Amino acid sequence: MAGRWIETWEPEDATFWREKGERVARRNLWFSVLSEHIGFSIWTLWSVMVLFMGPEYGIDPAGKFFLISTATLVGALVRVPYTFAVARFGGRNWTIFSAVSLLVPTLAAFWVMEPGTSYATFVAVAALTGIGGGNFASSMTNINAFFPLRKKGWALGLNAGGGNIGVPVVQLVGLLVIGTLGASHPRIVLGVYIPLIVLAAVCAALYMDNLRPVKNDTGAALEAVRDPHTWIMAALYIGTFGSFIGYSFAFGVVLQTQFGRTPLQAASLTFIGPLLGSLIRPVGGRLADRYGGARITLATFAAMAAATGVVIHASGNASLPVFLTGFTALFVLTGLGNGSTYKMIPGIFHAKALARGLDAEAAAAHGRRLSGAAMGLIGAVGALGGLAINLAFRQSFQASGTGTAAFWSFLAFYAVCFTLTWAVYLRRPAPVPTRAQLGYAEV
Repeated sequence: MAGRWIETWEPEDATFWREKGERVARRNLWFSVLSEHIGFSIWTLWSVMVLFMGPEYGIDPAGKFFLISTATLVGALVRVPYTFAVARFGGRNWTIFSAVSLLVPTLAAFWVMEPGTSYATFVAVAALTGIGGGNFASSMTNINAFFPLRKKGWALGLNAGGGNIGVPVVQLVGLLVIGTLGASHPRIVLGVYIPLIVLAAVCAALYMDNLRPVKNDTGAALEAVRDPHTWIMAALYIGTFGSFIGYSFAFGVVLQTQFGRTPLQAASLTFIGPLLGSLIRPVGGRLADRYGGARITLATFAAMAAATGVVIHASGNASLPVFLTGFTALFVLTGLGNGSTYKMIPGIFHAKALARGLDAEAAAAHGRRLSGAAMGLIGAVGALGGLAINLAFRQSFQASGTGTAAFWSFLAFYAVCFTLTWAVYLRRPAPVPTRAQLGYAEV
C-alpha cells in the first residue's frame, strides 16, 4: 500500500518539535480522531440496534445482552493485532484500511436488520462490528509515537476522548430516528454511517502520514508482557475503560428491562453518560500531566465506588432519578480515569528506564518502545472489562430481574483497583521522572 512516509521523527527534540513536529503531529491527531470516532460508533452499534428490537424480533433481554457482549468480545480481541499493524503497514495506511473495513459490518447489519432474521445471524453480524473496537488500539499506538512524553497525556486523552464520543453520537442518531420515525426504521441509522466511513478513509489518505522509525519490536513486546506493570495497568484499565464501554453497551437495555422505559425514552437517556465521559477524558489526561496519573486514578476509583453505592441504592428502591444521577456520575468518572490511566503507561516505563541509569534521550526512546507495545495489550484486556460487565448484567437479570447484584460485583472490583493503585504507585511509588527530565520547567 503506497503512502507518505516520514523518515526521521524526533519529538523529544525541542527544536524539531517547534519547527516541524508539532504541526505534523496535530494534523495526524485530528484525522486519527475522526477515524477512531467512526470505529467506536460501529463497535457500539448494537447498543442502538437492540432498542429497535421490539417483541416482533423474539429476542429477550438476556439475548440482547449476549448480542452486545459478542461485539464487546471481538472488539477486545482484535485490539492486539491492530496495535502491531501500525508499525507493519504504517499509521496512515492502516487507518485507511481499518476505516474502509467498517463498511463490512455496517452493510451486513443493513442487510439483516428486520424481524424474522435468525438469532444466529444477528450474533454473527454483531461479531463483525467488533472490528470497530480495534481502531482504538491502532490509533492510540500511532498517536503515542507522534508526541513527546510531556504532551502524551493531553494528546492520548484527546485522541481517545474524540473516539469515545462515537458512542453517544451513534446513540443520538438512533434517538433522532426513533423520535421522528419510530422504532421500525433501524436501517436509517446504518445508512447515515456508510458515507461517514468513506469520508474517514478519504481524509486519512489525504492528510495522515506514516512514521518510518516506528517498527514492530518483538523484544519490546515480550519485555512488556513480562513486566508486571503491564498487567497491573491492564487491571486498572478494566476498571476505567471496561466500565465505560460496558455501561455504554448496556445502559439502554437496563433502562428498558429494569425501569420499563420505551425505546424512545431509553434512547433519550442513553447518550448522556457516554457523552460526558468522552468529553472529560482529555481532562483526565491533563490532570494526570499536572498532578500525576496515580493520584488522579486513585481519586477516581474512590469516587466510582461511591457512585456505585448510589446506583445500588437506586436500583434496590426502583428510583429512576437517583439511578440516572449515580450512573451519569459513573460515566464521568470512567472518562477521567481513562485519561489518567493511559497517561500513566508511558510515564511508568520512562521512569523505570531513568531508574536503570539511562540518560534522558535513551530513557525517552525506551519508554516509547515499551509503552507502545504495552498499550495494545492493556487496551485489549481493558475492553474485556466491558464483556464482563455485560455478562454480569445478563446473569443478574436472569437470576433476579434487576441489575443490583451486578452493581455489587462492580463495587467490589473498584475497591480492588483503588487498593492496587495505592499499594503499587503511591504507597511505595515507582521512580518518577522529574518535570525537568520530562523536558519542561518546574512550576
